[in-house]
Amino acid sequence: MAIPALLMFVAFGIIPLLGVIALSFTTWDGIGDIHPSGLDSWTAALKDPGLPHAIWVTFEIMFISWLVQTPISIMIGVFLAATKKYRGFLAVLYFIPLLLSSAAISITYKALLDPNFGLGAGFGVDWLKQDWLGDSKLAIGVLIFVVSWQYIPFHSLIYQGAVRQIPTSMYEASMIDGAGRVRQFFSITLPQIKYTIITSSTLMVVGSLTFFDLIYVLTGGGPGDSTRALALEMYQKGFMANLMGPASCIAVILVLSGVVLAQLLRRLGGRGDESMQEGV
Repeated sequence: MAIPALLMFVAFGIIPLLGVIALSFTTWDGIGDIHPSGLDSWTAALKDPGLPHAIWVTFEIMFISWLVQTPISIMIGVFLAATKKYRGFLAVLYFIPLLLSSAAISITYKALLDPNFGLGAGFGVDWLKQDWLGDSKLAIGVLIFVVSWQYIPFHSLIYQGAVRQIPTSMYEASMIDGAGRVRQFFSITLPQIKYTIITSSTLMVVGSLTFFDLIYVLTGGGPGDSTRALALEMYQKGFMANLMGPASCIAVILVLSGVVLAQLLRRLGGRGDESMQEGV
């Protein structure tokens, strides 16, 4: 039964990864012949002064978006876990941003935040008339806001399912002991969804490494290179500068970073079999 899934994983996961690793040791412009070049591409990629900055931007987006998304997702997930009918309607409403494409969201926010024709100019609100995407500090903030706005619904859905798996008897017993909702949240809910938090955080962290379309459309890596993340750096090296070797090196760095971060988070969560005890 596992053979079809294994074949798909090998065909669309392992083989392309091996191809990228092989390309990182070559010189290729994406059109002509591929020439083996040893470590030349790696040397060029690692000596590029833009690489450390791209790594910094990537991890900045990753860390701050995790700080924003995690508590909000948990609170919304806990709120939606109740069985009241109107909360089911809100769950559908909250899920809408995840159904939209990143490119469409980026174009919409880019128009809304335009200092000349956006919301600020339309409603006469001076605070909204700032050059949100023209200032490096504001641009990174806007980017994190848009990322969080799009993906919080997904993680809220994960937390909603996890909270509903917690036995109601635990809350009933705590109420008898006089525990209020806040005490129940910190003493029962959070400990019981520990492994869900690890899973959600892993998805957030690894997903942050691959942000491309949203950044490309919203800021193009600007202003300057203030929002140029690793995925965008890889695209510009490979498809704009026609340097497939260094671009492949950046791709390998992204894969290794994702694997290392995922393993670190898994270690924080304990052994994999322990996660099966959640909600018991």
